[in-house]
Amino acid sequence: MTATVPAAPRVIYQRPARLTDVSTRYCPGCGHGIIHRLVAEVLEDLGVDGRTIAVAPVGCSVFAYEYLGYDWCEAPHGRAPAVATGIRRVRPDAFVLTYQGDGDLAAIGTGEIVHAAARGELITAIFVNNGIYGMTGGQMAPTTLVGQRTTSSPTGRDVRAAGYPVPMTEMLAVLPGVAFAARGSIADPSAIGKTKAYIRKACEAQIRGEGFAVVEVLSNCPVGWGMTAQESIRYLQDVVVQTYPLGVLADRRAGAQSGAARPGTPPGTARHAENRPAGQEA
Repeated sequence: MTATVPAAPRVIYQRPARLTDVSTRYCPGCGHGIIHRLVAEVLEDLGVDGRTIAVAPVGCSVFAYEYLGYDWCEAPHGRAPAVATGIRRVRPDAFVLTYQGDGDLAAIGTGEIVHAAARGELITAIFVNNGIYGMTGGQMAPTTLVGQRTTSSPTGRDVRAAGYPVPMTEMLAVLPGVAFAARGSIADPSAIGKTKAYIRKACEAQIRGEGFAVVEVLSNCPVGWGMTAQESIRYLQDVVVQTYPLGVLADRRAGAQSGAARPGTPPGTARHAENRPAGQEA
């Protein structure tokens, strides 16, 4: 009788080579780890992980260099796009990435991100929006929701005193130098899959020399929000997306679907995500 040879096990998933095998220093339930994995998977899939130079500024995002095995440069608070611009100009062969939080990109770094996008710098920006200053004590950020409680707005964000949340990615999307802009989430497997697709498109835009690209990722901060991990995920799904709808905000890449604006077209002609019900995406 001929012995049956067992079939080789099928690999469903394996850790990306550049995702380091170390214990995390992020708080329990934090979404940064998911985003790290997505970035590592995409760069490995595209074959650029060996020539990637990444820039991380101040904030929780600065820990990225402990978990993603690329060449990293640490920038002063908010200055990652300026540092990345310098790297890009002297190393045109490199793939250049910034990894920034909302307190960094949308506050002290507003000028840097706007002008890097306006110049159409060949940079891919990963913008992690958890609506709070996570590292420094949970203070209100530019992206904090109206009525959301933080350590510096204990009764909730009041628009009369602090204004409205800043829709950074919508603001960047109207600039002709932006080849791709989208907003994803890490709230559930479906959203994570779409976020990965957005990150891939943003990276491809740089590889093809099409312009600046940004992907905003809605993430959670259970400790800063004063919630359990499960509660923070539900808050992302049910509340945060009401202010920050998910989807593609601008796609000017070559071969993009009909109606998408291309680099050099006047501001305001980009294809934008409509105000969709929570959870619906482009």
